[in-house]
Amino acid sequence: MRLESILDLGKKKVAAATDELGFALAGVKDPAAYSAANFSASYGATQDVKFAKGTTTLAFKFDGGVIVSVDSRSTMGNYIASQTVKKVIEINPFLLGTMAGGAADCSFWERNLGTQCRMYELRNKKRVSVAAASKMLANTMYRYRGRGLSMGTMICGWDASGPKLYYVDDDGTRLEGDVFCVGSGSTYAYGVIDSHLRRDLTVDEAVDLGRRAIAGAAHRDAMSGGWNNLYHVTEDGWRFLGQSGR
Repeated sequence: MRLESILDLGKKKVAAATDELGFALAGVKDPAAYSAANFSASYGATQDVKFAKGTTTLAFKFDGGVIVSVDSRSTMGNYIASQTVKKVIEINPFLLGTMAGGAADCSFWERNLGTQCRMYELRNKKRVSVAAASKMLANTMYRYRGRGLSMGTMICGWDASGPKLYYVDDDGTRLEGDVFCVGSGSTYAYGVIDSHLRRDLTVDEAVDLGRRAIAGAAHRDAMSGGWNNLYHVTEDGWRFLGQSGR
């Protein structure tokens, strides 16, 4: 294969991967120079990556399952990279993971978790539980603790014991709970959720609550915005409920 063909194929693969997650390449002529001027980065020196994070992701349990609601804005400091990022990773038909922190870290390790879950199913001839999946991710994060990863994710799903919700971060912390909000706008989202969450909400009420919580966070937090993507996890698996707002 000629060198020109190889380079062209590589460009197409990068473009396809970029389109899948909703990231666009930086619209500047020299990304390195732009980073040096705007993000205190410089040439010729080894530096730790300093994440200027911003997002709002949330999930909560109710009698009808788990609602997952996220925004779609991707930022680095004052720079808005995208308004259409997909911040929910569909691990398998019964498991979802959310993205908060470094987009590359979240995307890579949650997809890696999907591989681990599939291997578990092939070896054991049964579906992996939500607890086991979250533990796999927590073990991976603990192994890389202190290496500069940036990730705060929620693992949501339904298994034999019912709806489950776990929080896992880059320190290897793993918590089970009924409601989690993660990101720079999480305090605003918690205010809405804590005021209106009940276990006996109808599905429509739960969906509306998830939508209002993200809208409130996006209104107050400059790093959150774009579209609101909603998912509903039930005994039959997760279902994408669509986008709203902007």
